[in-house]
Amino acid sequence: MTVETHSLDQLGNRLRLARVRADVTQSDAADQLGMARTTLVAIEKGERRVRPDELIALARLYHVTANELVRESAVHLDLQPRFRALPATQRARAEEPVALLNRLAASELELEQLLGRSPIRNYPPVRPILPGDIEQQAEEAALEFRHRLGRGLAPLKDLLSLLESEIGIRIFIRPFDRSISGLFAFDESAGACILLNENHTPARRLQSAAHEIGHFIATRHQPDVEGDHIPTNSREERFAKRFGFALLLPSPAARSYFAECIRDHGRFSPRHLVTGAHRFGVSNEAFSRRLEDLQLLPKGTWESLKDRGFSGEFAHRLLSSGDKSTDSAGPVTPRLWLLAAEAYERELVSEEQLAHMLHLSRIDIRCVLDTLDVEGVDDLRSVATAR
Repeated sequence: MTVETHSLDQLGNRLRLARVRADVTQSDAADQLGMARTTLVAIEKGERRVRPDELIALARLYHVTANELVRESAVHLDLQPRFRALPATQRARAEEPVALLNRLAASELELEQLLGRSPIRNYPPVRPILPGDIEQQAEEAALEFRHRLGRGLAPLKDLLSLLESEIGIRIFIRPFDRSISGLFAFDESAGACILLNENHTPARRLQSAAHEIGHFIATRHQPDVEGDHIPTNSREERFAKRFGFALLLPSPAARSYFAECIRDHGRFSPRHLVTGAHRFGVSNEAFSRRLEDLQLLPKGTWESLKDRGFSGEFAHRLLSSGDKSTDSAGPVTPRLWLLAAEAYERELVSEEQLAHMLHLSRIDIRCVLDTLDVEGVDDLRSVATAR
């Protein structure tokens, strides 16, 4: 008995991609299955049919399901090789989130194809980094991007929603190693994709997203991993770091807030630092460092505050607890919610398939579906007319 679901070329290519994503060599895979390497090569090339027992064994070895390999609609992306150019230390830390980003982007693309939806692609042109002042280039690029979003100098607490709905960047939020803040990758079929760490605070996720947008603007075809112990002295990283600060804290707005505090209170205290960070949706540290960069506060102010035991996090959390304007995206962004709910409603996918595709539990999937369902109402326009 052999697997007939797909053309040999298609299934062979899917097996090859799954093996590459799992970082397994052909020799190791063949040894695990007790077959000759030439046999596996023939399977991947579509020159030999794969038996059901071999398919199951390969799926187990590659940490995918057999259904994922043979499902007609399944999309198979190959983002991992893009990250292999990263230094070994970055690559090792990012291995798990890279695989997760690959899987989530493929799942969202599959849902779009099932539903006949075209992804939004309102991308600005790439703005290459030129010789000269890197900080000034980042500041200008951030103001241009804000103009594209139509938000002027207003706070961008809802940046994640804007990136998804207005620009068409795929945003995913999942928990992974705390030393990694975010990842960015661009693929011609999937487009721009960002994965953020659910283990981090909303403010830090916002900053990570802004940082990755800097890479999207300047070095779109180069993947990025942001996190602890990752070198930040390259021109590309310096651009992305300054871009992120300038996007969330445009210098005219930051200067205006600082002047307002001085005018009204005669000083700029830690209390003003906390309320300012809350206004812009960033961390206390990020706001302090931005004011230092703008020479409104002396260099080393944040380190001095920390040495005195200041964090201000409790006050920041208290202010944020009732803030409805902040992006409080859970593990599924609004657009992906709608895609998943419609695909399920049309019986194109099951709860179990959605759970696997979106890397969530069945309980989480049920909560998502229930949240989007109001019994007896399938068109909100009917609610007002029925009164």
